[in-house]
Amino acid sequence: MRLLFVTSEIFPLIKTGGLADVSGALPAALSKAGLDIQILLPAYRGMLAQCESPRLLGSLQPFHELRCDIYQTILPGTSIPLLLIDCPALYDRDGGPYHHPRHGEWQDNPLRFGLLSKVAAMLSVPNMLQPWQPELVHCNDWQSGLTPYYLRQLASPAKSVFSIHNLAFQGNFHADWRHRLLLSEQDFQPAGYEFYGHLSFMKAGLYYADALSTVSPTYAKEIQTEQFGFGFQGLLQHRAHDLTGILNGIDTDVWDPATDPYLPAHYTSKTLARKQQVKQALQAELNLQPRVSSPLLGVVSRLTHQKGLDMLVEIAHELLASGCQLAVLGSGEPALEQQYLALMQQYPGQVAVTIGYNEPLSHRIMAGTDIFVMPSRFEPCGLNQMYGLRYGTIPLVANTGGLADSVQGCALMADGSLPAMMTGLVMPENNPATLLVTLKQAIQIYANSGQWKQLQKQAMQQDVSWETSAKHYLDVYQRLLGI
Repeated sequence: MRLLFVTSEIFPLIKTGGLADVSGALPAALSKAGLDIQILLPAYRGMLAQCESPRLLGSLQPFHELRCDIYQTILPGTSIPLLLIDCPALYDRDGGPYHHPRHGEWQDNPLRFGLLSKVAAMLSVPNMLQPWQPELVHCNDWQSGLTPYYLRQLASPAKSVFSIHNLAFQGNFHADWRHRLLLSEQDFQPAGYEFYGHLSFMKAGLYYADALSTVSPTYAKEIQTEQFGFGFQGLLQHRAHDLTGILNGIDTDVWDPATDPYLPAHYTSKTLARKQQVKQALQAELNLQPRVSSPLLGVVSRLTHQKGLDMLVEIAHELLASGCQLAVLGSGEPALEQQYLALMQQYPGQVAVTIGYNEPLSHRIMAGTDIFVMPSRFEPCGLNQMYGLRYGTIPLVANTGGLADSVQGCALMADGSLPAMMTGLVMPENNPATLLVTLKQAIQIYANSGQWKQLQKQAMQQDVSWETSAKHYLDVYQRLLGI
């Protein structure tokens, strides 16, 4: 089975969030299952230099007066072919994949990701670049949402799967972009790529793809409701038969406390005492007081309303008064960043806040903290709670999306013992008061070293690999191809 996997970011080359981790790990798992995979990605600034011996396959002209070169290399750390779209006018820039370093989103994002979508379709019909032609094209989030449309426009025989990683980010742009992107005027309608008068990349993916998937079974149900559907709930209800919720996995080679190169000490579920060494080193690194017995809470996240981290700020004073410590890594809404920085000023030695992206530090926070806090208002899947399970850092999560699907929260037994199926703590409601109560419950269990060690071991025994998820994707592919 030949599969073209289309994405706008991929670990370890370019990462802004969980999509990069999925794009790096899922193709690897599918390749191990026997699929013949190539990955397609824009060549952002410096990316070709990061890759080994990129080879020019040739050039394409997806739009009027806009050409691009296609290079083939190997995704670092794998044997999977990686196709890079080299178009310096669109991708060779400072800043991130989607945003200018100072002025918000790139104004030509429709063209930048329209190009990604069009190239994917052009590689899925007979072309002069390579004889390899996919039977399936797997598109991810709005950035490749036009691919299923272009596949039909070019009469490609390839089937398409469109994965929704976060429905809140939709790629909605001024309608005039449809001319530059060579979209048919007759399809600018509700039964097409139009969404409330805008050109919508997400709408195109949802409407034209042969099959839809999203990143957890619970989220697949949630996005069919008004609360979580962001205007697409009607279309998703109509396509419910084509929609599959598949819980993400994690790369258990990259995220492994027994081998993680970013950690000062390594441990397993049988050597949990060594986790304390990582905690002590993290406290020293972040200028926190060296109190090993104090529960250390961790946050690695976008600092946004969606992630519920305004609720954590709201209860922080009462929480910190109990003796907890807090380590935060992330960036996002300026006002929320300032609130966390002010908290660090107010509680020196007890709160550490690092604004920005830091992959090595994210691993050390994941391993060195005791409780990982994720009170998201909605969370399609989430990966950090799975990293927490893997590292014996107990996740405290909201009861939504993939958090609900991956963390089992239970009340203590009548005799006060810990249920055998418990792997974390789940907030029954999503508000600051409930977050505080749930955190106090976690701290109460933490104070009982025997129960805490049992909970850590139960968490670390969970299967969070991509193997099971890859089998579910394989089922989707086989159904599409009639295999």
